[in-house]
Amino acid sequence: MILPDPMIRYPPLTHGNPLLKPLSAFIGMNSEMRDLAAVISRDIYLQNPAVRWDDIIGLQAAKRLVKEAVVYPIKYPQLFTGILSPWKGLLLYGPPGTGKTLLAKAVATECNTTFFNISASSIVSKWRGDSEKLVRVLFELARYHAPSTIFLDELESVMSQRGTGGGGEHEGSRRMKTELLVQMDGLARSDDLVFVLAASNLPWELDHAMLRRLEKRIMVGLPSGNARQAMVSHWLPPLSCTGGVELRTELAYEMIAQATEGYSGSDIRLVCKEAAMRPVRKIFDALESHQQGSCNMPVIHLETVTTDDFLEVIAHTKPSARNLIDKYTAWETEYESV
Repeated sequence: MILPDPMIRYPPLTHGNPLLKPLSAFIGMNSEMRDLAAVISRDIYLQNPAVRWDDIIGLQAAKRLVKEAVVYPIKYPQLFTGILSPWKGLLLYGPPGTGKTLLAKAVATECNTTFFNISASSIVSKWRGDSEKLVRVLFELARYHAPSTIFLDELESVMSQRGTGGGGEHEGSRRMKTELLVQMDGLARSDDLVFVLAASNLPWELDHAMLRRLEKRIMVGLPSGNARQAMVSHWLPPLSCTGGVELRTELAYEMIAQATEGYSGSDIRLVCKEAAMRPVRKIFDALESHQQGSCNMPVIHLETVTTDDFLEVIAHTKPSARNLIDKYTAWETEYESV
C-alpha cells in the first residue's frame, strides 16, 4: 500500500478544507455535553489527507463497498431508498499493515464527508458515566455535521466480547458498549447520512452484537503477487531523486514479487526502505570525514540497488503476519459479508 505522510489535526484552514458548523448552534446541549462535544470535535480531520482511491494498490472489493456505502448515496440519493437504503456499517479486518487505515484516509479525502477518527482514547474516560456520554455525543455530532463518517480504529479495543474474563469486565465498559450498540441501532432506523467504518486486527475478539450491526464485513488480506510487484516498483523505481541525490535500481520486479509472498504492504515498504539504505550506509564514513575538513557537501554518488541487495534484505526481514493468515481465513469463512 502507498503510505502517505501522517495526517495532521487542526491545521490552519485553507482552501479546500472543510469548515465545520459552530458548536454554539448545536441545539439542546447543556454545558457538560458541550464540553464533551468539544472533546470529540478534536478527532475531526480538518485537512485533506491526500489519499486517492487510485493511490491504493489492490483492495478492489473493499473500495467498491466503501463507495457504495459513502460516495454513491450522496451523489445519487434517488437510488438509495427503501430496500436500497445505504449501508450503515462496514468492518475492515485482516493482518496489520494491509491497508485498512489507508482506506479510511481515502474516505476522508474522496468522500467529502465530515470524518471522525475515533480510537479507544477518544471515548474511554476514567470518570464514571462519561464514556457512554461521549459515545452519545459522538453520534449526535455526526448527525449535526452530516454527511459524516465515523472511523472506529482498532475496534476490538472498545467492543471486545462482553462477559469474557470471568465476569471481571468493568461496569463502565459494559455501559459504553451498550450505548455504542444502541447508537448503531439508531443509525439503522434513520435516514441520516452517517456511516460507521470500523477496522480490526483481531476480529475474533469482537462482540457478536456489534458484528450484526456492521452489515458488511470484508477481509483486507495480504497483497497478491501483482500488487506486491506494483508496490516495489512504486517505492523503488529505476530512477528516483531525493534532495538532489539520484538513486538507481536494477531490479527483477517479478522475481522480487515472488520472494515477498506472505509480506504485508507495510512489510514491503520496510524492505524497500532497507534496500535503499544499503548504498547510503556505504557513504557515511566518507561524508563524516569530509565534514571535519570542509563545510561544503561533496557530490554524492550512490551505488545502484540490485536484485541481490533486495533478496539479501528479504532474508533478514521476516513478514509480520504470515503465520496468522490461516486464522483470518477461518474467521472469514464463518463471518464474511461482502
